[in-house]
Amino acid sequence: MLHVRSLEDVSLQNSWLTIGVFDGVHRGHQAILKGLAAGAHANGASAVVLTFHPHPGVVLGKRADLKYLSLPGEKASLLAALGVDVVVTLPFDTQVAALSAEDFMRRIQTHLNVKKLLVGYDFALGRGRKGDVNFLTGLGEEIGYTVQTFGPVTNGRGILSSSHIRAYLAAGRVDEAKQALGHPYALHGLVIHGDGRGRKINIPTANIEVSTEKAIPANGVYACRATIGNAEYAAVTNIGIRPTFTPDKEQANIETHLLDFQGNLYDQDLGLEFVFRLRNEQKFDSVDALLAQIRVDITRAKDLLNLANVQ
Repeated sequence: MLHVRSLEDVSLQNSWLTIGVFDGVHRGHQAILKGLAAGAHANGASAVVLTFHPHPGVVLGKRADLKYLSLPGEKASLLAALGVDVVVTLPFDTQVAALSAEDFMRRIQTHLNVKKLLVGYDFALGRGRKGDVNFLTGLGEEIGYTVQTFGPVTNGRGILSSSHIRAYLAAGRVDEAKQALGHPYALHGLVIHGDGRGRKINIPTANIEVSTEKAIPANGVYACRATIGNAEYAAVTNIGIRPTFTPDKEQANIETHLLDFQGNLYDQDLGLEFVFRLRNEQKFDSVDALLAQIRVDITRAKDLLNLANVQ
């Protein structure tokens, strides 16, 4: 798959295209993306996704505090797994925001030669969101593409959206986030030095430095799958302030204990998939009480992750 940051970096003769932020590449997005890949490949075309970073709402001041479910590289990997051939991640700024829908689509057509545009039923682009489905359909008749629309995907509680998934994570409901995403929510980061408390109590943990742009699940203890390179491990992850040791701390840590692992993880990239929430973060009266609970957490995480693997 090709991932570029500018339309000038790609030139295609025949493509099917969809446009959107696609944060998290959740099940609602996947309906369009699977249709895009299948239709494009059946017609000898390239399946192309044009997306944006930062989120337009951030640039326009409507979503200034937004946290992402997927950063550009993560999003591109998820799109590739669905059969997308080319991802164009355009830097969204005030100049892009000022483009009319017609100017934007003509610029796209110059580089991508779009034959079919696939969009959601309520899609709109361009300055003032003038480029709705009716406008884009009419423009397509002039410059050479047709439009296919997709309806919303629901989960029994309403239309699936990235905003709902962020709310699930903020509440620690990673199992519901997983169902909506169609895959576990993931964090990636560099393993950095902590204070060594875990190693002192024979439960070594890896402290992970995660992008400040990413959505972080609520404080608590989670059963995770951890990846280092091509190796995968069951893990117990704590997000929080570790109140037993640092009750006055405000900034949450992300630290994980890899089961059945021995070795040095410092300065390595570690990925975490959040599969189940085990419990809230809590303060213990003693280190022994903390250790007893950690052993319970480890046993429960093993059982839950083994069950998830079977299912």
